[in-house]
Amino acid sequence: MITKTKIVTLIVMATLQTAFAQSLDFEKVRSLEHQLHDVMELIDLEVLKVRLADAMLTFEQDPSDLNQIRLGIVYHEAALNFSLLSNTERGYAQKSYNLLHQVHQTTTTAEWLPFISAYEASALALVAAETRKLKQLAEAFQLFEVAVKQFDTVSPMPRFLRGSVAENLPWYFFSKRRAARDDFDQIIFKYEQNNQYANARVMSFTYWAWANQYRAKKHRKQALEYLNTAIALDPHGTSGRERAVKLKQTWER
Repeated sequence: MITKTKIVTLIVMATLQTAFAQSLDFEKVRSLEHQLHDVMELIDLEVLKVRLADAMLTFEQDPSDLNQIRLGIVYHEAALNFSLLSNTERGYAQKSYNLLHQVHQTTTTAEWLPFISAYEASALALVAAETRKLKQLAEAFQLFEVAVKQFDTVSPMPRFLRGSVAENLPWYFFSKRRAARDDFDQIIFKYEQNNQYANARVMSFTYWAWANQYRAKKHRKQALEYLNTAIALDPHGTSGRERAVKLKQTWER
């Protein structure tokens, strides 16, 4: 497990590597993301089972950076969809963290790091949910902070996953839950400045998450516009469409 010393080292590295993050090839980041797109943010359990089996077999046959990252992300999705809902299917979160932490140390392709860093932090948060250790949750948010500082200009994933974790925390983590609003605000702002910043699946979830966070009546007009956008971005119902439709129907009633 990550130590306090390692956390401090990572924070120092984030400060020193800001210029490095700015030098990442944005087009290459987008290209690499395309190779991960089919294993990110999975909500269909049958599709997830197929992706999990495929990723495990492919990594066994070819343990490349790409296949290790794909398997780490699929384990993350399995932890979200299986482990948190079951007392028997445990261990996916730890497997995800272990794989992503390892490839984080060894990859020579810098453009992988926005995805590795974001999912590594989120996987550690899922480990904390299973172990109920607040120290691990705190470490996860420190990793998120490093990832956001390093890669926010080239990828929405550090903010998106941090916001997704924070919005699902119990109410007494109110400061982190409030911070999730800022994460979704920032993603939307960057996307509306450059719609190549994030893919449609992430943005569908993000627009829904913004509306879900801003439920007060004074935000209702903007929230409904964002729900409509979330629905439009997800015509096949693979990301935020279902949740957006349900929330919209609740308000319309």
